[in-house]
Amino acid sequence: MVISKRGLVLGATAVVLTTLAVTGAGLRLSQSQAFQESPKELVDEVWQIINRTYLDGTFNQIDWLSVRSEYLDKSYTDQKQAYKAIREMLKKLNDPYTRFMDPDEFRNMQIDTSGELTGVGIQITKDEKTKEIVVVSPIEDTPAAKAGVISQDVIVEIDGKSTQGMEIDDAVNLIRGKVGTTVNIKFRRGDKEINHTLTRALIEIHPVKFRVDNTNLGKVGYIRLNQFSAQSGGEMRDAINELEADGVKGYILDLRSNPGGLLYSSVEIARMWIEDGLIVSTVDRQGVTERQRANNRALTKKPLVVLVDGGSASASEILSGALQDHHRAQIVGTKTFGKGLVQSVRNLGDGSGLAVTIAKYLTPDGRDINKDGIHPDVEVPLTEADRKVLQGDRKKIATPEDPQYAKGYEILETEINKPKATK
Repeated sequence: MVISKRGLVLGATAVVLTTLAVTGAGLRLSQSQAFQESPKELVDEVWQIINRTYLDGTFNQIDWLSVRSEYLDKSYTDQKQAYKAIREMLKKLNDPYTRFMDPDEFRNMQIDTSGELTGVGIQITKDEKTKEIVVVSPIEDTPAAKAGVISQDVIVEIDGKSTQGMEIDDAVNLIRGKVGTTVNIKFRRGDKEINHTLTRALIEIHPVKFRVDNTNLGKVGYIRLNQFSAQSGGEMRDAINELEADGVKGYILDLRSNPGGLLYSSVEIARMWIEDGLIVSTVDRQGVTERQRANNRALTKKPLVVLVDGGSASASEILSGALQDHHRAQIVGTKTFGKGLVQSVRNLGDGSGLAVTIAKYLTPDGRDINKDGIHPDVEVPLTEADRKVLQGDRKKIATPEDPQYAKGYEILETEINKPKATK
């Protein structure tokens, strides 16, 4: 991954395919300027980064200066001791999105947006209130998705080990492994517990899938975007251009269970739908605002419906929020995940990494959606019976048997049939 200003990653602080990935927030990737020559210098480097850049100047009501004294007064004989101390130090902030990654974890995080991953295909986060390990969403066409794992499933055990009190990194280490090996995961869904034995796989992710639906309206373009990776913008552009050439009358863009990805990818894709105006702004500790705007190069102005759910996180929320605020699309489904914080990811001198919450992002109308999410224009929840039907036959997803898709199509029909002067 190129470490640059463009490397803002957005999502749900999720672990993708059992590799670390901070998604649902923005990750500004940058190189640390200093090389740590000793474990204690590494601890101090992390403290200094937090001190300079952390979003909350009160450090969540923690005396950050005394924390420095506490941890620099200790002696460290090796890097592992330093890593443990850093994690303890960061835990005091009570911020699940500010976290340290050892060299292996940091490499895994960088792989997240490369388009080829190893694992079982789930994005997970740690619930801030319950402290449970929760599935943000499965990635489609992966072992987890095929087994029927869904958003908001709680991971109770991994290979017989309870996840109570477990950190995200520890869960990742238990779930990931060599291609072809298996991992048994016990999930809780409501009051039921479900066991799945999943076979780890090498998964190439093509973030965009699309098709032409021949309907009573004529041709309708359906686009499924499952991740905001480095390839997403190019694949989305190709999809829209091909669908435009086919003469579609409108679009359904499916962002359900999309946990996020790169910020620049979400902005790039928003520009394909929005002609002008603000797309997203980020605000840091000093109140400095950085704005991303459309560039008058939209690829289509045809009617658009966007499908979202509780697994649609951060970069998905940036895109759907911008489309909603500009009245460019009707948003259909259920409330999104609600992740509106931005993390800066630093490459430390020994190959480890640090993700720090440095800003929050706002929709064009200035909405702070952190924890609140994007509320659809039209709420369409799925019943348990609906879920069972769609999980039992995934080919029914995005068909008339999918209630959210069916409602989206109904709304699109209304939009297409509106007199041109009122569109």
